[in-house]
Amino acid sequence: MPDVTVLKAGLERRLDVLLKRVDRIAGDLRKPGDPDWQERATELENDDVLEGLDDASREEVAAIRAAIRRIDAGTYGRCARCGQAIGAARLAALPSATTCVACARG
Repeated sequence: MPDVTVLKAGLERRLDVLLKRVDRIAGDLRKPGDPDWQERATELENDDVLEGLDDASREEVAAIRAAIRRIDAGTYGRCARCGQAIGAARLAALPSATTCVACARG
């Protein structure tokens, strides 16, 4: 398993980036629309994309916060389904993973 201190620091950096992104998106979505209807239609399309990015960012924020809680609780790296260790390669690829590869497949 990777060094949890280093891992936690990396998760906290990623969390900071995501929270700033969510704040920027929220600010962009609160801006008043252009009075020109053609321009406003384009803005609405852009808002749909921003809302999708916001949703994805918030989901990642929640997953990272949960991973940090598991690190603090000493349960990080254990599969939430079977209790076995989650492989180092899986954690390196997906630090917020809650299941081992076998349970993720099944």
